[in-house]
Amino acid sequence: MFYSTALLLLFAIVARPQGPLENTGKPIRIAFDCTETDMQASGLACPEDEPCPVYLELANIESVGNKLFLPGNLHTPTTTIYSVLLATEDSGKTWSEPHPRIRSAGLDQIQFIDFQNGWISGANLQGAPRDPFLLLTTDGGKTWRQRPIYGESRLGVIERFWFESPQEGTMLVDARLETNVHELYETRTGGESWSLRQASANPIRFPKAKESGSAGWRIRADSSTKSYAVEKSEGQRWQKVASFLVHVGSCKQ
Repeated sequence: MFYSTALLLLFAIVARPQGPLENTGKPIRIAFDCTETDMQASGLACPEDEPCPVYLELANIESVGNKLFLPGNLHTPTTTIYSVLLATEDSGKTWSEPHPRIRSAGLDQIQFIDFQNGWISGANLQGAPRDPFLLLTTDGGKTWRQRPIYGESRLGVIERFWFESPQEGTMLVDARLETNVHELYETRTGGESWSLRQASANPIRFPKAKESGSAGWRIRADSSTKSYAVEKSEGQRWQKVASFLVHVGSCKQ
């Protein structure tokens, strides 16, 4: 598939992930240092006496053995600044970011079909959602690569996706803001490329259904600590294994 130069440049604008974070039992604050470039790219005006707070949002959770993956984003009250992917390989004792943060993007749904192959949906969230993409891994989440759904910049967001095997999958895209249709795609290349199967102005029934999140795990907003609690089901109760502060910093000029 051919990708436009503008789209490839968009994907190239990233921030380096931070090093490993140790879980001490207190809410973890992920590193964020708002730069002038961040504010210009996000269209933020944050004077010294009225800084723009930056919040972490965790959208989903997936468990693969002792590994956990938490996709989400960093945002102000008005705009999304970066995507975030948090991961642990030791059941929550230490955490890292296995993929660079993507400017103006957010990550949402996640699926692992086995211990090696996984996918995460995302889109550019500056203004109307556009340029939907997948992050793909074939090494159990150690590394991820980004694959656009479209060959050029377009409005649209991934509603749902589902893989039946490491190679075969289905995806439903909401493209109504641009073409006024829902689009159903299929892949036989593990998400490296997609073929349009159906387009309709009416909602399309998705062939496969999957509950969001990972069985036995959940993310809960904890108002008392102003954090996201990552919890594991232990019989009739939930046990917290880690937590992340919601407020991670501020942007100001």
